[in-house]
Amino acid sequence: MRNIMVEEVPRIPMDEQPVEIVERKGIGHPDTICDSIMEEVSVELNREYLKRVGGILHYNADKSLLVAGEAEVKFGGGKVKKPMLLVIGDRATNFYAGEEIPIGEIAIRAAKRWIKENLRYVDPEEHVQYMVELRPGSAELTDIFRRSEGKLMGANDTSAAVGYAPLSSMERLVLEVEKMLNSRDFKKSFPEVGEDIKVMGYRVKNNVNLTIAVAFVDRYIGSEDEYFKRKEEVLEAVNSYLRKFSEFESIKVEMNTLDVRGRGENGVYLTVLGTSADSADSGEVGRGNGVNGLIPLMRPRSSEAAAGKNPVSHVGKIYNILTHKIAERVVEEVPDVREVFIWLVSRIGKPVDQPDMAAAEVVMRPQRSLRDVREKISDIINRELERMPQFIDNLIENRLYPY
Repeated sequence: MRNIMVEEVPRIPMDEQPVEIVERKGIGHPDTICDSIMEEVSVELNREYLKRVGGILHYNADKSLLVAGEAEVKFGGGKVKKPMLLVIGDRATNFYAGEEIPIGEIAIRAAKRWIKENLRYVDPEEHVQYMVELRPGSAELTDIFRRSEGKLMGANDTSAAVGYAPLSSMERLVLEVEKMLNSRDFKKSFPEVGEDIKVMGYRVKNNVNLTIAVAFVDRYIGSEDEYFKRKEEVLEAVNSYLRKFSEFESIKVEMNTLDVRGRGENGVYLTVLGTSADSADSGEVGRGNGVNGLIPLMRPRSSEAAAGKNPVSHVGKIYNILTHKIAERVVEEVPDVREVFIWLVSRIGKPVDQPDMAAAEVVMRPQRSLRDVREKISDIINRELERMPQFIDNLIENRLYPY
């Protein structure tokens, strides 16, 4: 028997609240780079451990710092003067049954592959240096893996996570406009738009304001006039795309608001490599998007980042993602539910499919009663926890995160 509670809460659905603030950091933002690379390191460690020993050994590769390099931007193309530094840290098993596991090589290989596949103008050999600080874990946490004997692992921590569904209209807008700007089709038309894009949006009643930061690549921009011309063309494309969001009364968009004419390269947002990490901004795991791809400032959020954590025992990853998945299932399968928040609380050492508590906070549609659906919601939570082995198998291959 699991400890599952389903309660109705007097919460106004997000779409109906008078104010909403949402942010998203694109794939080339330094914080997103850190999250994404550490998740790639996690997947690579999973594969290596499975190949060598037939199971996942203890690790948590969830600490990373991207130290900005130095670059000289110039109309027509600048140069990198000092490479970025990527620090990969925390814990990973590097010795098992008399065999050494080259975790440093594995981590660097994963990082270089991700950079090559996602950042068009960053050469992972030339533009980035690597420092791997993955040390062996504590004896007690490592022993969790020996105790499992083929069963589900015990939770590695006493922790809690929360997920919600559905996304609000504002959240979908912020998510989709960044994805559009970083899509392959958009880059074909606007190759000068780098991957470092941030969208900050706020809604007051039914009116939306977006501030978008776009890192332009200097080799495509020959002059200050050309910069402002291309910026205006990008802004026009964004406004054209936003016409599909007809549910809003108005959408006002501003881009690169620090720009000032007449100051040359110093007055515009140019980068050499398409990311501010080439000279201006460092990054860190856990400061970027949540597992649903957003930073929803008006919502409850989990305190831990999922990126790089062990997918078989670390509830900071498992529950962080699972709560959103359960919430989505509830909304899909129970039409009477307008909005739902799912909470999972773990107890260290207890099997990950047996949370100490699972709770659903439900916002019902008008004239609908929780009494009619309480049991169904509880059954959905129980069913998804029963499917934990399949869920973890997907996490091992990164088929669930990031959204």
